[in-house]
Amino acid sequence: MNPDIKKIFFAGIFLVAFAVNAQNETYTSSPEVADTTFVNLKEYSDDFIYDMKYATADNFLKAKVYDCAECMLRYKTVKALIAANKEFMKNGCKIKLFDCYRPLSIQEKMWEIVPNPEYVADPKKGSIHNRGGAVDISLVNAEGTELEMGTNFDFFGAEAGHNFKKLPTSVRANRKYLKSVMVQSGFNSFDSEWWHYNLKTGLKDPVSNQKWKCD
Repeated sequence: MNPDIKKIFFAGIFLVAFAVNAQNETYTSSPEVADTTFVNLKEYSDDFIYDMKYATADNFLKAKVYDCAECMLRYKTVKALIAANKEFMKNGCKIKLFDCYRPLSIQEKMWEIVPNPEYVADPKKGSIHNRGGAVDISLVNAEGTELEMGTNFDFFGAEAGHNFKKLPTSVRANRKYLKSVMVQSGFNSFDSEWWHYNLKTGLKDPVSNQKWKCD
């Protein structure tokens, strides 16, 4: 075979192989997840601590209202939460989760148990939890011990508010640290609950009754 023809022949084979591989890569690559898609946080990070209160009776309702302890959120909330957790981990801390997305049917069940808007959002209006943009959280240290925040999760009293000042200096510092990183990561705090954070870009998402399967 003429040397020049030989070069052209092998170059052609290479280009065909490259094109086939490129086509396969395009075909097999997974599509980008939409920001508003509901996803399971555990599928995107192993760096969180879970104490999903409403999947147990250890809550102010004194009733289990979730079938299983999963943290479902819209994908954009997951991304922002992971970014916040990475900041906390730089100082040896991790986010501990108490509650995430709450289907509207669960909100209705909670309202049946405690029909008081001071404690439970009226399902007719819905809450940011029903939109997949809210999390109830605390922090644990490197030993897994929860940082002291002054009250328990879901404590309904003035002491749980961000503006309550009659707390030990260490407690106020812990709350300030939690709030500063979460706000930096795209969340808003909730004045009366030190544990509650809303994703700023999730406030206008629709209320949802998205369900998930338990393992």
